[in-house]
Amino acid sequence: MTAGRTTVFVAWRDLRFARGRFVLIGTVVALITLLVGFLAGLTGGLAAQNVSAVLALPGDRLVLQQPSDGQPSFSESRIGREALVGWRASAGVDEVVPVGIVQGRAARAAAGSAAGSAGSAAGSAGDGTAVGVALFGLPASAGRDGVAALAPRSVDEVGLSAGAAHDLGVRAGDRVTIAGTTFRVAIVGGDAWYSHTPVVAMTSDAWSVADRSLGGDGDPTLLAVSGHPDWAAVSARTDTSAATPLASLTALETFKSEVGSLGLMIAMLFGVSALVVGAFFTVWTMQRSGDVAVLKALGASTPSLVRDALGQALVVLVVGIGVGTAVVVGLGTLAGGALPFLLSPLTTLVPGAVMALLGLAGAAVALRTVTAADPLTALGSNR
Repeated sequence: MTAGRTTVFVAWRDLRFARGRFVLIGTVVALITLLVGFLAGLTGGLAAQNVSAVLALPGDRLVLQQPSDGQPSFSESRIGREALVGWRASAGVDEVVPVGIVQGRAARAAAGSAAGSAGSAAGSAGDGTAVGVALFGLPASAGRDGVAALAPRSVDEVGLSAGAAHDLGVRAGDRVTIAGTTFRVAIVGGDAWYSHTPVVAMTSDAWSVADRSLGGDGDPTLLAVSGHPDWAAVSARTDTSAATPLASLTALETFKSEVGSLGLMIAMLFGVSALVVGAFFTVWTMQRSGDVAVLKALGASTPSLVRDALGQALVVLVVGIGVGTAVVVGLGTLAGGALPFLLSPLTTLVPGAVMALLGLAGAAVALRTVTAADPLTALGSNR
């Protein structure tokens, strides 16, 4: 038997006859994977409930007001008429959609209440409990994708996201009261969230009235712009800031603080996993230093010993990560109705792959001292 085959034999012998040791390491890996995966899924779910409506807005860039000092903010942005006209008149702009966003409350209207127009002050107080919603105002011509698909065609109608319809206990054809005005539910669409509140879409005129009743000035919050203009030049000329929907998320204060803190926790868990797995394999490597010394004395090369040890580590990591990921998927499926949990390759496969790489890196560092040692010294010739 060659030295290379002997190393493989020793590796499989350890896996078969030292099962307790490897079950312990695998269990620790599975538990860390469970922690990382569940936290990643929770982070993804919370992020989706924070920004999914923003990412679903039409347009190539989202244009926000640029303050004289500081960064643009969704909560402070107001697009005046001059900025709107400036963007529409710019070369290379195909379409400009004004979008209004404001936090409000909605309630299910009492049965039999008369429908109010967007400008009326009439309307029942509703027979349901008021819930927090994000009011989006945009024209029905904005498109039929994303949030634009919720936009109603009439001023006395609204479109509800699935979350808003669930919280209000209504369906298409029912009536809801928003800022003292009663609207008919024209559309119930998919999930759309903004700052952890479900989205209610209104016409631009209805939104302006609602915004003024809530203390605003009725101006749109942002512009969804499509085309290929000179973004920097037009932004400077109109005192605005243009960014892709993904890049514009930094203008949402809750998103930065929430994802930043949870992301830091995930990074720390990855660091802990590398240290724990590396410590386990360090102890294991020290215990089998005699076997490694014999193999080196028989002519086994250092690369073959490294492949042997990393192969063992990979088997343990794959099994542990596989079990941990399966538990994450199971718990995430069960918790999906009660918690904002996102199950996707980004929250399951990616953390698992990172765990495997960090575990192998820890195992490789642990092997360095033994594989670099002289075989006679490791066998105790100096005694």
